[in-house]
Amino acid sequence: MELNEVRKRYLDYMRDRGHSVLASAPLVPREDSTTLFTGSGMQPLVPYLLGKEHPKGTRLANAQKCFRANDIDEVGDNRHTTFFEMLGNWSLGSYFKKEQIEQCFLFLTDPNSGLGLNPERLYVSVFAGDKLLNIPRDEESAEVWRQLFTSAGVTAETAHIGSKENGDRRGIKNGERIFFYDADENWWSRSGSPDTMPVGEPGGPDTEVFYDFGDSAADPAYADMKPHPASDSGRFVEIGNSVFMQHIRTKNGFTQLPKKNVDFGGGLERLVAATEDTADIFRIDAFASCISALAERSGIAYDTRPRPFRIVADHLRAAMFIAADGVSPSNTDQGYVLRRLVRSAVYNVQYGLGIADLPLTVLVPSMVSMYADRYPEIAEERVVQTIGDEEERFITTLQKGTKVFDAIAKKGAITGEEMFTLQSTYGFPKELTISLAREKHVSVSSDGYVSAMHRHRESSRQASERKFKGGLADASDMSVKYHTATHLLHQALRDVLGNTVEQRGSNITPERLRFDFSYDRKLTDEEKKQVETVVNDKIQEGLEVRCMDMPLEEARRLGAIGTFEYGDTVRVYCIGEYSKEFCGGPHVGNTADLGSFRITKEESVAAGIRRIKAVLE
Repeated sequence: MELNEVRKRYLDYMRDRGHSVLASAPLVPREDSTTLFTGSGMQPLVPYLLGKEHPKGTRLANAQKCFRANDIDEVGDNRHTTFFEMLGNWSLGSYFKKEQIEQCFLFLTDPNSGLGLNPERLYVSVFAGDKLLNIPRDEESAEVWRQLFTSAGVTAETAHIGSKENGDRRGIKNGERIFFYDADENWWSRSGSPDTMPVGEPGGPDTEVFYDFGDSAADPAYADMKPHPASDSGRFVEIGNSVFMQHIRTKNGFTQLPKKNVDFGGGLERLVAATEDTADIFRIDAFASCISALAERSGIAYDTRPRPFRIVADHLRAAMFIAADGVSPSNTDQGYVLRRLVRSAVYNVQYGLGIADLPLTVLVPSMVSMYADRYPEIAEERVVQTIGDEEERFITTLQKGTKVFDAIAKKGAITGEEMFTLQSTYGFPKELTISLAREKHVSVSSDGYVSAMHRHRESSRQASERKFKGGLADASDMSVKYHTATHLLHQALRDVLGNTVEQRGSNITPERLRFDFSYDRKLTDEEKKQVETVVNDKIQEGLEVRCMDMPLEEARRLGAIGTFEYGDTVRVYCIGEYSKEFCGGPHVGNTADLGSFRITKEESVAAGIRRIKAVLE
C-alpha cells in the first residue's frame, strides 16, 4: 500500500470505532521549552494521559509529525529516518487491554478495513513483571494475543526472554510467538523503569508488535546474534506499541490507577514497508521520486551504493517539514538542526553521488505532492526558498573551506582538531576532509576530533543557557534548588568515581535536573547509591552556600572546579567547604532547603559521556 492509503485506512478505522481524529501538533513544540522537536505521538497528549480532560473526549486518534535529531547519524541503514509520522490512538479511561489489542490485531491483519498483513509474520512482546517491586507479569495481554493468533490459525506459544541480551543468546524456538521481556523493553513511564520512578509517577507495561521480514533482512553485522523480536538483528522490526498506563508509584510500592489509559503508536513508514514486505524503508513510495531522480542523474543504481541515496531522501524530507514549521537555518537550536540536514543532503548529492548540477530544490516538488493534501504548509513557497538559500550559502562556504583545507594540507597532515575546525567554522563535513586528504595523499588523524566537538557543544550549550538567569530554564524556587543540587552531585561524582569526572553539560527545570559528565563506563548500582548517599549527607549537614568574586588564578588556587570560565574575574559558589565551583548562580542559602535527593536514571549520551537524571523530594 502507499503511504497516504495506510494513513487514511488507520484514521478511518479508528473513527469508525468512536475515536475523535485530531490534527497533528506542530513539529516544533509551542509550549514545551524542554525539547526542540515533537518526537512521538504521545508527547503533545501527556497532560491528558496524566488526568486532564480532553475537549474531544476519551477516545482519540491522529497521525503526528515527529522528528528525532538523535537519529541523524544513524540514517544510512535500511530502517532509520529522522522525520517520520506516528499513527496513534488513545483511550482516556474508555477501554483497556482486551479492546486495544483486538483492534490493533484486526487493523494489522484485516484486508478489508486494515492492512491485510499475514499474522504468521507477526510476533509480540509483553511485560515479564518485576518480582522485587511486586509488579505482576502481564498475563492478561499475553492471553488476549494467544487467543487472537489461535483464532487466525497461528500457533502462539509463550517464552520468557527477560533481557534483550539473554534473547541474543537464546533466540526463538518453533511455535514461540509471544515473548516476555523485562522493564528495559516492555515498560513505560516518563522516568524510565519502575525502580527509577518517583512517588506519584504513573506508568505501566506495554506490548509491542513486530513484523518478521525474514532471514534475508538480517544485518550481517549481527551474524553472531540469534534473532528474536527485540534484537537489533534487522530481521524483526517493531511496527506498533501499546502502552497500558495502569500503575502509580507510592511510598509503599505500586498500586493501580483508578482510571487506566491506553497509548498506541505505530510508525507509518514501517507499516507501509510491512505491507510491501520490504525491510528497506527507503523503497516505499514516500522516497521513490527522490531516489529515482538521484539514480537517473548520477548513473548509479540504488542497490550498489544505497547510503547516500538514503541520507539525501531522509534529510531533504525532514528539512522540508522543519522549514514548513517556520524554522530558518541558524547556528542554534532547531535552526542548527535544519542547517545540518540541508548541508548533509547537499554534500551527499555532490560528493556521495557525484552530481554537480542537481539543486535540492529540483527534488522538492515531487515530495511536496506526496504530503500537500495532509500537510498543506509543506507546499508554501518559503519551504523551497529556505532550502535553496541554505544550499547556496553552503556551496559558498565549501569554496572558502576548500582554500583553508588546501592551506592545512600543505604541511602533509591534518589533525583531529583541524578537521573539526574545518567542519564547525567552514562547514566542511568530516567525510569530505577525509576524502580530499586521501586524494592528495595527506594523512588525517581523528585524535582530538571528539574532544574538540565536545568543547564546541559545551560552549554552545553555555551560550544557550545564558539566555536564562544562571543557566536555568527559569528562576523558580525549584530550579534554584536543583541548581545547587547539581553542584553537590558534581562533587559527589568526583568523590566516588575520581577526579577525572568533569561536567559536560546540564539542563535544569522545576521538575528535575539533568547532568552530563565525562566517564567511560556505566555506573554500578552501588556507585549510584554511594553518590546519592553523599549528596543527601551534605544536604542533612545544612551547609551554608556563599559566593565570592575573585581573580581566576585565585579561584584555581582555592580548588574551584568547573569547565566554565568567565574572564579574568570569576564568581565561585562554595557549599560549606565541600564544593567550590565556577558558576553564575543563583543558589539556595543553605543545603537544608533542598529536601532529599534521588537518582532516577543513568545512561550513555556519547562515547565517554554519561548522563544522570535526578529529582528532589
